[in-house]
Amino acid sequence: MKRLLASGALVATGFLVHAAPAFAHVSFETPRATQNTTYKAVLRVPHGCAGQPTLKVSVRIPAGVIAVKPMPKAGWTLDTVQTTYPAPYQLYGKPVSEGVGEIVWSGSLADAHFDEFVFQARVTDAVAPGAELAFPVVQTCAKASESWTEITAPGQDANALKMPAPTVRIVADETAPKTFTAGTITVQQPWARATPAGAQVGGGYLRVTNTGKEADRLIGGTFPLAGRVEVHEMSMADNIMRMKQMTDGLTIKPGESVELKPGGFHLMFLDLREGLKDGQVLSGTLVFEKAGPIAVTYQVRGMSGEAAGAHAHH
Repeated sequence: MKRLLASGALVATGFLVHAAPAFAHVSFETPRATQNTTYKAVLRVPHGCAGQPTLKVSVRIPAGVIAVKPMPKAGWTLDTVQTTYPAPYQLYGKPVSEGVGEIVWSGSLADAHFDEFVFQARVTDAVAPGAELAFPVVQTCAKASESWTEITAPGQDANALKMPAPTVRIVADETAPKTFTAGTITVQQPWARATPAGAQVGGGYLRVTNTGKEADRLIGGTFPLAGRVEVHEMSMADNIMRMKQMTDGLTIKPGESVELKPGGFHLMFLDLREGLKDGQVLSGTLVFEKAGPIAVTYQVRGMSGEAAGAHAHH
């Protein structure tokens, strides 16, 4: 079944599940993918359609996702539909203008059983970090079908959808070097911790090196979602974790590297206007007494392994 889809018909692909209960929605085993790396998508189909066996699973590939390769499945027929991309993408230094736009597995899956359908793909940097990329799916049964194709509107709660398409949160490639320099000051790998809903503060971390012959001081900065940025220190005294603002800034001695990290020196993003979400890339500045302002970008990382330094201020 090779045919050409119009690029405008591209939608996301997903997984299917039982129609009624919310906990049985179609889902990805790993709901997180990194830009410009190979993502192994495992789609889980936990039920049929209102008691009927599933006979076909159709997954649509969204724009910005290329190099799609589905895995054949024993006992099932595998078909793909080719599509023309909205614009050429770069793949290993070469432009590609078309690829798989839909995957279709045909077979039989009893309502009492569940199964997994696998493909690999590459998310291009045309999809912004922090985006929730939807993969709509249609599950076809003998006398019914389930369309897991609903996509949230901006600010809408995904739990409010009856038939949500499975989604993947896109994150930036954290292995890519991120270095920012002004004068004798070099800043490496700035990142921020994702925050819980309603949080008023967040934490920022990085490594700063002074290659000059005179000391310099980090005295503050700007952050797009914060009212102000302060330099803080966390330390242990008498078995009590204490936090304080470094009102005079953080001194970086000549030839010294200082790491701002959870549990030690760190930046505090205060009066947040909205929460920080895993996978976002946000631009800001760091201000040094002598080097002046340095434009940087922060990679927002998930809240797992939360350190007290970022949240003892709550």
